Amino acid sequence: MRLRFRRYALAVLAAAASTMLLCTDAPAAPPIRPVAATPPLHSGFLWGVAASGFQSEGHAPDSNWTRYIPSHHDYDALQDSVDFYDRFASDIDLAAALGVRVFRIGIEWARLQPAPGIRDEDAFRFYDAVIANIVRAGMRPMITLDHWVYPGWAVDRGGWRSPGMIDDWLANMRTVVDRYASHNPLWVTVNEPAAYISHEVRRGAADPGEMQERIAQAHNAIYDYIHQIQPGAQVTSNVGYVAGSEAEVNGAFLDRVAYRLDYVGIDYYFGYDPAQSLLGSITKATGSTLPNPPGTNIWDLPLRTEGIYYALQHYSRRFPDKPLYIVENGMPTENGRPRADGYSRSDHLRDTVYWIQRAEADGMNVIGYNYWSITDNYEWGSYTPRFGLYTVDVRTDPALTRRPTDAVGTYTQLVAANGVPADYRPSRSPAFCFLVDPPASCLTLVAVP
Repeated sequence: MRLRFRRYALAVLAAAASTMLLCTDAPAAPPIRPVAATPPLHSGFLWGVAASGFQSEGHAPDSNWTRYIPSHHDYDALQDSVDFYDRFASDIDLAAALGVRVFRIGIEWARLQPAPGIRDEDAFRFYDAVIANIVRAGMRPMITLDHWVYPGWAVDRGGWRSPGMIDDWLANMRTVVDRYASHNPLWVTVNEPAAYISHEVRRGAADPGEMQERIAQAHNAIYDYIHQIQPGAQVTSNVGYVAGSEAEVNGAFLDRVAYRLDYVGIDYYFGYDPAQSLLGSITKATGSTLPNPPGTNIWDLPLRTEGIYYALQHYSRRFPDKPLYIVENGMPTENGRPRADGYSRSDHLRDTVYWIQRAEADGMNVIGYNYWSITDNYEWGSYTPRFGLYTVDVRTDPALTRRPTDAVGTYTQLVAANGVPADYRPSRSPAFCFLVDPPASCLTLVAVP
């Protein structure tokens, strides 16, 4: 094991050196220097919060994920998660008190259609009530059609390995569109397709190329249907941005759906991690197994808030005529404890918003931002990672009390002021460019006053 790790460490250094050479291969543009005062975001900017169906609702029906969990003994039991199913009204009130204008939810196929051809009207009435409460509270729904979960009976038919999955998927999603299009929601067809595919390859034995093609077909078909029912609709499939390799991870899928995106939905969390990047490249190329490098928990991954500028820059160049929306962004902590580096949720939030303001000031068409998430929830196998503005101790608190983090007051202030003050400076200076989003972050440096 020690020899393998030494070889791994040497390979990491070699990969780092190669990437640094790549960063210096092309001439760098002059640094983008900001004016002394950073303007607020435009008056129509859509501040929001996000949640997911399976991760938050509890009372889960039979699905691919209720089957995955028992077969992984290292996973936390789902229980009733944070029980959004019974507490949605109060959680929506918490969001409204922030002053936000958008509340993102997922609508669970497994709940709506417990058996082929069978619609559960009680389930539809639940989502009727959720959306009515969002609208009543003065917010716009953002509806996610597929957040990585599908019914158990679809699992039995082969899931995304089945040629019939697209038709089954579309039959359900059309009923959702028919029922809720009149509320003028923003639409997300499929959440983070690359991560979805990765999950299904590992747990559901899906074929990655086949699944990507079928998801792209499903997105394109439901996009057309949404626009038939809701002219002027805004539809996307949000991508989980991967610093340093975004084009390789999400480019092929976006090539297949590029003409059916009304806005580009971006989820941004972490900066470039050379160790993880190398590990993924080696295992993909060779099929070998390498020891995990130190610090691979999600709360240990590198936070580079300036990286959101490059994520927005990447897609403003890829899709110059489409608006950009940060569908998810947040900061994980371990069981809600303070981070070892001392970075607070409030600092991270203010710094992130600063860079979004910088992006808009530099001409990028950013229309919205959702904080992930309104409360802690089930992070695909674990309750340890905490992302919520309101924290919930699922393991130890039967009452599932929503306790505000420091970022609740901070986000309320940011929403009211439409950003950080003009003279705000990030609590953390930009990192060495190689650690942010190479090569772009080294070819076009952004500076702070």
